[in-house]
Amino acid sequence: MANSLILSYLPRGSVVHKLTGTTKLIVFLLFSVATMVTYDTRVLVVFLVMSLVIFKISRVRYRDVKLILWMAFVFLLLNNLFVYLFKPEYGVEIYQSRTLLVQLVGPYTLTAQQLFYHLNMTLKVVVVIPLALVFILCTDPSEFAASLASIGVSYRIGYAVALALRYIPDVQRDYHNINQAQQARGVDISGKDKLMDRLKGSANILLPLILGSLNRIEVISNAMELRGFGKNKSRTWYAKRPFATRDWVVLILGTVIALGSLVLTFWDGSRYFNPFV
Repeated sequence: MANSLILSYLPRGSVVHKLTGTTKLIVFLLFSVATMVTYDTRVLVVFLVMSLVIFKISRVRYRDVKLILWMAFVFLLLNNLFVYLFKPEYGVEIYQSRTLLVQLVGPYTLTAQQLFYHLNMTLKVVVVIPLALVFILCTDPSEFAASLASIGVSYRIGYAVALALRYIPDVQRDYHNINQAQQARGVDISGKDKLMDRLKGSANILLPLILGSLNRIEVISNAMELRGFGKNKSRTWYAKRPFATRDWVVLILGTVIALGSLVLTFWDGSRYFNPFV
């Protein structure tokens, strides 16, 4: 069951794990902003290589994030599909040229400019996903809350985020346990049954899961209220760590790379790299 949990902290002892949560958060935000701003393919390719290298050294395995990656793949396909359906020649507008490859039905055509635009759009998502997974899976939730507070986010919000990250594995365990209990009673929601039977079986699982979640939320809320949570303007953090030399090196290097990518992106006054001129 542990291996099937998604978005849960994985203590692996890698170089990424040894960085403070504040360092990982700031670098993640820098790379995310730089990736979202640029449409320069050269920058995106470099970021993709760096993202995959960071994913590799973090010791996060493919089987740990397989479900998330498949969900991201489906989202990426749908995103590209809907962009093409509503703007089949948006790339032509951006790159101010038109190289027709295939004439499809009605207004739908396949141009080199549109394909290049979809390539850049896909790269932007593919770059961020490994970084986001590494940040979430390699950062202890308590340290994540401390890192949010260190950049000016209210500690109430940070603590809520930390609780949510800790709560996701619990919900998955509850779902697994309830599912196993329902199967022991003869309720099966696999693809072998009819659709209505599967929907009824899912309802039998979701109802106790929701009720159990609400009960847990009430218990946690009462416990926090009894301890006077939220009455003071600030708080101390048990999981907060001081910056080490490696944190400063990573921060400086990440800042230089992010700023360099922005300079390269806007060097000619446009954030779109145009190979068609």
